[in-house]
Amino acid sequence: MGPGLLLRVHGLLRAPGLLWGRCRRAFSVRADGLLLRQLFEAKSCTYTYLLGDRATGEALLIDPVLDTASRDAQLVQELGLRLLYAVNTHCHADHVTGSGLLRSMIPGCKSVISRLSGAKADLFLEDGDILTFGRFALEARASPGHTDGCLTFVLSDHSAAFTGDALLIRGCGRTDFQQGHTVSTVEEERRLNPRLTLSCEDFIKVMNSLNLPKPTQIDMAVPANMRCGVQEPPS
Repeated sequence: MGPGLLLRVHGLLRAPGLLWGRCRRAFSVRADGLLLRQLFEAKSCTYTYLLGDRATGEALLIDPVLDTASRDAQLVQELGLRLLYAVNTHCHADHVTGSGLLRSMIPGCKSVISRLSGAKADLFLEDGDILTFGRFALEARASPGHTDGCLTFVLSDHSAAFTGDALLIRGCGRTDFQQGHTVSTVEEERRLNPRLTLSCEDFIKVMNSLNLPKPTQIDMAVPANMRCGVQEPPS
């Protein structure tokens, strides 16, 4: 259960008119008005992405974490955005989602997840569904494997894809070794990802032989995430 991945498709980070922020949580504002911020939660090493339309103020969050939901809500307010959706790429096992808390903190915000996840949410997505925010949109593409309900979200101009844990840089699923990379391209992963270049049979063998320990928060995170981030009170 590694951090979510921003997969650059057509040079998003080199887009004309790109403006770089001066603080660690700033990422970019494109010339066409798309705001994109990459945020980090250190305990589970999860990346959260804030996308917004500067012209309309409409925005969404991808893979928010409960522990940093207040930070995310504050940033949304600071930037003058209206958060429409708190989106999960899948039902996580390494952290509790912040989507439930965010929808209670921000009026009008809806929690979103794949219908195939089996988890609770305000809005359930299927392959091909579209989430719009202002002049921009994300297309949900089913990418099962890590979980049955994994979704990859492709930006409407095909400049970026947010893959969650379905595809990691030089790995997939529960890969723990990304050597510090946080951005890749489709072409790079097709050519260099040691798992994607295997035959189907060899891929199954590799994934079955990883023998990784289960995530430390799985017993708490999965039941809570099935309830949109709501944790049961201690007995």
